[in-house]
Amino acid sequence: MSAPGQPRLRTLVATVEDVPGVLNRVASLFRRRNYNIASLTVGASEVPGLSRLTVVVSCDDATAARLEANLWKLVDVVAVDELAAADVVERDLALIKVKADHTQRALVVQAAELFAARVVDVAPTELTIEIAAPRQRIDDLRAVLEPFGVIAMVRTGAVAMARAGVGAAVPQPPRAASGA
Repeated sequence: MSAPGQPRLRTLVATVEDVPGVLNRVASLFRRRNYNIASLTVGASEVPGLSRLTVVVSCDDATAARLEANLWKLVDVVAVDELAAADVVERDLALIKVKADHTQRALVVQAAELFAARVVDVAPTELTIEIAAPRQRIDDLRAVLEPFGVIAMVRTGAVAMARAGVGAAVPQPPRAASGA
């Protein structure tokens, strides 16, 4: 665990209006402040017209608080929350294509099963494995598969949600009333 002032990976989840340009505005906020986004995903939420955006960024406590405050200032943002590592369910999805001829196939399948991954495509000399797991578990599977020969890998960014009973209601700052 890192000290409070030390950079670490932070997961910020924003609920945003599903309108053109919102993703660009969020990404630009991080770009303008010169922060590299480790992971960014966006998709529909449980509420029609709203999307959930998950951003993983490495920063210290003060910077995380500033980024969260700046996200609140974007007009299309409805809610923002930094999810504490202990209180979050977080998953990435990865597809990993591995060399696996008939002599290695059983070993590759066995390795995948140890990580609760599954084979989703089979060819004469390669397999494609799918895994949905925390970031580190995917990295560990890739390391195990590396000796066989990883041909290609693609992964999503993190999707995250507070654990059941944690952070059920996200406080929303008051919006200025328009005088129109």
